[in-house]
Amino acid sequence: MTAPALIPRNALAWLLTAQVVVLIPQLPRLPIWVSVLWIVCAVWRVQIQRMRWSYPGPLLKTLAMLVAVAGVFGEQGSLLGLDAAVMLLLLLFMLKLLEMRTPRDALVVIYLGFFIVATAFLFDQSILLALYQCFSVLVLVAALVGLQQTPGRNDPARALRTGGVLLLQAVPLMLVLFIFFPRVGPLWAVNAPGGQGSVGLSESMAPGDIADLAMSANLAFRVSFEGQVPRQDELYWRAMTLESFDGRRWSHSGLTAGRAPGVWQAEGDAVSYQVVTRATGQLWAFSLRGATTNDSSLMLTQDFMLQARRPINQTMAYSVTSWPESLLHPEPLDVLQRRINLALPEGYDPRTRAWAQTLRQRYPDDQQLINALLVHFNREPFHYTLRPDRLGKHTNDEFLFDSRRGFCAHYAGAMVVVLREVGIPARVVAGYQGGELNPRGNYVLVHQFDAHAWVEAWLPDRGWVSFDPTFQVAPERIEQGLQQAMAGEGSFLEGSPLAGVRYREIGWVNNLRLAWDDVNYQWQLRVLGYQSERQLETFRRWLGTADWQRIGLIMLILIALIMIPLALWTLRPERGDRDPRKRAWQELNQRMARLGLQAHPGEGPRDWQRRLCEALPEQRAALAEFFDQYVLLTYAQTGDRPNRPMLVELRLSLQRLLKSLPRRVPGPAASND
Repeated sequence: MTAPALIPRNALAWLLTAQVVVLIPQLPRLPIWVSVLWIVCAVWRVQIQRMRWSYPGPLLKTLAMLVAVAGVFGEQGSLLGLDAAVMLLLLLFMLKLLEMRTPRDALVVIYLGFFIVATAFLFDQSILLALYQCFSVLVLVAALVGLQQTPGRNDPARALRTGGVLLLQAVPLMLVLFIFFPRVGPLWAVNAPGGQGSVGLSESMAPGDIADLAMSANLAFRVSFEGQVPRQDELYWRAMTLESFDGRRWSHSGLTAGRAPGVWQAEGDAVSYQVVTRATGQLWAFSLRGATTNDSSLMLTQDFMLQARRPINQTMAYSVTSWPESLLHPEPLDVLQRRINLALPEGYDPRTRAWAQTLRQRYPDDQQLINALLVHFNREPFHYTLRPDRLGKHTNDEFLFDSRRGFCAHYAGAMVVVLREVGIPARVVAGYQGGELNPRGNYVLVHQFDAHAWVEAWLPDRGWVSFDPTFQVAPERIEQGLQQAMAGEGSFLEGSPLAGVRYREIGWVNNLRLAWDDVNYQWQLRVLGYQSERQLETFRRWLGTADWQRIGLIMLILIALIMIPLALWTLRPERGDRDPRKRAWQELNQRMARLGLQAHPGEGPRDWQRRLCEALPEQRAALAEFFDQYVLLTYAQTGDRPNRPMLVELRLSLQRLLKSLPRRVPGPAASND
């Protein structure tokens, strides 16, 4: 019985290199002890290769497995969920080093590496990660080459070149499959964990929450318009309505979930646009007032918001048409809607409620009261700030009558409390306001610091009407953006000194930032956003059909047109041997065959040389020069790689010999006998 083949030293070096490359994108999400564990496993594996340490026994391997599981549970608090599963897979990927004994075991480690590469896209789908993971796949393929009995086994550069050629050969097939293969939910379309800091708005809002979100320069979504881009003060991106109030925090009631939207009337000019949003893990989508869409993955809720049918766990692109001047539910509200939008908790904000009753006595008309309230915010010494004072139990009392310093959520929440107290149904609308125009792609960038809250109040015959008390206090916030509004205070992104958007005044920095964002936008729109509906639209535009049978036939034809020529080129006879010495021998033999002087089977170089010299006496010197070089390179040189200068001389001597040969051999010398 033969002993199992051992893993060569060079192959082990490739394996360790591949593991480092594959693990780098995962490190920011891993605790430091995971990196320490990999170093321990790598050092142990090297010592095993040097025959200084032995393989771990069954007891030690079992203990290591239990420690890994316990570490995951201690770090994640569970063995279920995305983070825990990926972390456990990474630990097994590392521990497998200690169990490798044969090349077959090494293959398992490499195959696991391909799965690890894919898991990185569960957390990030940026173009930079995609480019890096192409390099990771190249290293893994090179490790596969280095593990085989090929010249690349002892030549890292050659293994890397071979891996690159294999990947380039796969690119045409990859493109055909990307374009034509039926789109299914991508690997990263799972319930990835995330909080407010990473996904934006949450389902509830305390006075300071949006102010905290305004400290983030992360991108929320991008919008491209058909035609002229609306003015900054017209871009109110609705996400959700916050109707429930517990005295401090506003939240979505959920009581109207699943109910059909009320009657609404389209008024004014329509605006058509496309939104590309990042994964939020939430259901809400972003749109302007009076939105409609033909996207089957979205629906219109009772409060006239666009909502996804499933949580948005991947980049999503959808088209919308809105009528910003539309009338939303001009008919009387039903009992449930009035009760929800008039509810106030008992025992909170007594001064605010008393002041609201005073306003009602002075202004019995709803519109007059609202106008008076807005004038109050405009004329009294209120301040718009990202550094609001801490408020106690009666948040609205302290804000309206004591501090008078706040962010949009303070003004919107206080206004809704006043309106509800006097019997006007009202709610807070959370979303984003404004955006930054990128002239390179003519689309609008909406960042997390554009998060905003405003008020919707229901008025007879007019339905839900939008009011923004923040505009009365800081109109520059609505008309120009947060950066201009906070210029005097200096609080704009003060905790993010490296955020590129802070340096919009520096021309070349801003141009680079916008150019790179345009690249990312095209990546999200055309690659990540290439899902089933966009794919079918592409088929209708290119092929004039969306019939999958016809599309499947076209795909098979394209694959055949790609693979057959590629296979013929790869398997062509002249590619059978890449050794330059053997190629020179074959080229001379083909030329001599025309003269009837080809080499006999089993004939050595010196015997062939003597026979050729007898038949071609005038080429004796050229023959001697070529065969001397060939014999020296083939039999006298040691090592796998022949001397490059000598190979050049061999090639030159062959060219001189071929040029000197006659078209035919005169007389009886042409005989092969």
